[in-house]
Amino acid sequence: MRIYNTMTRKKEEFIPVEAGKVKMYDCGPTVYNYFHIGNARNLLVFDVIRRYFQFKGFEVTYVQNITDIDDKIIAQAIAEGISTGDVTAKYITAFMEDLDKLDILKPDFQPKATQYIGKMIAFIRSLEEKGMAYESEGDVYFAVEKFKDYGKLSGRKLQDLRVGARIEENAQKRSPFDFTLWKKAKPGEPKWKSPWGEGRPGWHTECVVMSRDLLGDTFDIHGGGNDLVFPHHENEIAQGETEAGHPYVNYWLHNGFLNIEGEKMSKSAGNFFLARDILQKYSAEAIRYFFLSKHYRSPIDFNEEIVKQSQAAINNLYNTLKDIDYLNLEDQPQYTALQEELKAQFIEVMDDDFNTARALAIIFEAAKESKNSDLCLSDRTAYARLMVELGEVLGFFRNLKEKLTKSDNYSAKTAGLIEMLIKYRQEFKKAKNWEWADRIRKDLTELNIKLKDTPDGTEWEIEE
Repeated sequence: MRIYNTMTRKKEEFIPVEAGKVKMYDCGPTVYNYFHIGNARNLLVFDVIRRYFQFKGFEVTYVQNITDIDDKIIAQAIAEGISTGDVTAKYITAFMEDLDKLDILKPDFQPKATQYIGKMIAFIRSLEEKGMAYESEGDVYFAVEKFKDYGKLSGRKLQDLRVGARIEENAQKRSPFDFTLWKKAKPGEPKWKSPWGEGRPGWHTECVVMSRDLLGDTFDIHGGGNDLVFPHHENEIAQGETEAGHPYVNYWLHNGFLNIEGEKMSKSAGNFFLARDILQKYSAEAIRYFFLSKHYRSPIDFNEEIVKQSQAAINNLYNTLKDIDYLNLEDQPQYTALQEELKAQFIEVMDDDFNTARALAIIFEAAKESKNSDLCLSDRTAYARLMVELGEVLGFFRNLKEKLTKSDNYSAKTAGLIEMLIKYRQEFKKAKNWEWADRIRKDLTELNIKLKDTPDGTEWEIEE
């Protein structure tokens, strides 16, 4: 297996710290609002990476933190007129609900920053004792220029940052590049006692302390969006490697941005869609398909027309299983050399830096062959079985039995009304009244009722 390492800017063979085990950390949410569909990309990408490692037989320990103390949380508490604790409780609950709606597996550990304050204070004290941190008027800073490898992840060097850079002026810092480890409390803010006075930890310190505590001083994979490479992950490395004296993480994985008309989607820019709002219009599997149809490192433009196409693709997979009466098959035939070859191709492309776009193409190849009337039923059902097995690796087909056996979303009367409208449409077509014939099709389509004209008449189905 080869994965792209942001640190080295190339694909590398994956060699775990401990044979047969994978330890992963992904930067989780700052819980001050509902997460947007751009955040969902990171969550889905690392959900698939985790699932694939498990498919390959690895024992995976997956940690995703929750930042529950931050400037944004404090600002939201003021805006809503509630406590920071009420803000975080509200949005943690919402986050977990949305994770479940997106069919994302829960992390093995989901530590909250406020649960680690004592360990963060001890960590900062250790950096201070090593001469890498200093206190100034109740704040504590990391002395960036003392860490000789600073910038190795992002490729940014301090000398380059100085040239033409607009650097925040702060007389408390020895260098404008120094970042905050501990923040002195302002009036009315949440605070904890420390050797430097009351305050709270800095964001960059929170992640490095939680990840090291749960995964060890050096672990396999650290993930996040491209926007976290600098300064967040750069600052994590500076702290983690100063404390341990050896590499903090072996492989850094970062997913590309989700864009709106070429611009990065973000709450600060105001060009975002909440994941929960999108899920009211499209299924979780359509959203998953939309993201996985592009390589995780590539940027992707959010386009509702493409999401609609993704939903149609998912419906096609389910219709394939319905057509072959998948749940009522008497047995599950063993794979022949043909199915094994297709499965090997799936593994090959996923081993190549988790190329889900090509993996999806292989799943659809299996779906296509399961419909091939030239094949015997045993071969067709074997392809269908393979389609489900590989689809589950990518997070599809959750609750498959329920989805294939649930009662149709319409009553007999509703079905009769649809049939009546189709009859009227046929009469309009015979009278060459194309305007009204098209209008009926359009109105039914808007109700997610898909028509298909065949030589034997018009077929219809309700799309989920």
